[in-house]
Amino acid sequence: MKLTEKEVEILEILEDNCRLSPDHIAKMVDLTESETKTIMKNLEEQRIIVDYTTQVNWRKVDGHEGVKAMIDVKVQPKRGVGFDDIASRIYRFNEVKSVYLMSGAYDLSVIIEGKTMSDVAQFVSDKLSTLDSVLSTTTHFILKKYKHDGTIFDQDDEDKRIVVSP
Repeated sequence: MKLTEKEVEILEILEDNCRLSPDHIAKMVDLTESETKTIMKNLEEQRIIVDYTTQVNWRKVDGHEGVKAMIDVKVQPKRGVGFDDIASRIYRFNEVKSVYLMSGAYDLSVIIEGKTMSDVAQFVSDKLSTLDSVLSTTTHFILKKYKHDGTIFDQDDEDKRIVVSP
């Protein structure tokens, strides 16, 4: 879908900081608040804006750390639907936070969360590995998050973003 320059500008602003008010964004892109709200609503309805999220450093909250794992999954795609069917079955599990189709040795990359390593292991052995199309899995436990979606964790200064010039 072809978007206007203003629509793209609004998307870039929201991707960088989704907490900005429509009024603030309107001033940044030289539109009225009403025009900005309309554009944002249309982008949401078209599922171009999929969600507004917050990143939390759970390591700093006692008792809420949990365990995250990245699981490489080799699957047998189904005729006519490719990888979409098995990806859909996987992302419906509550433990699953993300599913990506990948190039390389594995077909899908799945990110899951559990309270303990045992929870993750049980998910892999009881739910994921037992799916018909799943041929093999490799689990990688995430030990520490340094940077996610452009945000640096455990940085003391107020500027939490790094901008790298080409």
